[in-house]
Amino acid sequence: MKTPVPADWLAILARNVAYYQMLPPQDQQELQGLIQVFLSEKHFEGCEGLKITDEIRVTIAAQACILLLRRKTDFYPSLMSILVYPHAYAAPIRRREPGGIVSEGLQALSGQTWDKGSLVLSWDDVVRGASDAHDGRNVVFHEFAHQLDNEAGVADGAPLLPDPSMYDAWARILGKEYKALIDDIDHDRPTLIDSYGATSPAEFFAVATEFFFEKPVELKLQHPKLYEELKIFYQQDPALLV
Repeated sequence: MKTPVPADWLAILARNVAYYQMLPPQDQQELQGLIQVFLSEKHFEGCEGLKITDEIRVTIAAQACILLLRRKTDFYPSLMSILVYPHAYAAPIRRREPGGIVSEGLQALSGQTWDKGSLVLSWDDVVRGASDAHDGRNVVFHEFAHQLDNEAGVADGAPLLPDPSMYDAWARILGKEYKALIDDIDHDRPTLIDSYGATSPAEFFAVATEFFFEKPVELKLQHPKLYEELKIFYQQDPALLV
């Protein structure tokens, strides 16, 4: 018999996670179970004096587990610890600019995936991303997409796919979309997908994941083949929820 989800957890989901409210009841039930397993396996650590609470744990876990819905998969097996800062934190970053220039320097980050089983998040940005399900920006979706990517052994924008036969289409379609994004940025053309996705194939997959869940109708219209590949991988069709 499944242990019921505590009522205060359900209140947190209703209050903080807008995407949860869009899901049909069956998916909400499944997500609740995934959250319970996730929280039993992962360690949370507060940084810069932040005290870890159930609100922090459940809000992050819910979004991380949305990427696992309807899929037969492990619970981010290489991830052990989630470090949470109260605000954005300074870290080195590389970003592609128009004209092909790659800039480097320190920037305030909302999240980051580290090697050796750790992931970093800014609580302010977690809350902001969770509260708006349609702005195309969700740091938890982004960083946990990196975790899925890493499960294949190399962070190259190709996570573990359900069937080896899927890799050809994945590489062809995502590779073409990635190069098109770079070309659009280099020629200063407007893009739906955030320019940060042009940094590397790994970042493209993470950014595309954000847009798949948060701007699905626009992504499906402007990048139908990319949308279809992500739909097959995630076993979800977010455009139907809008």
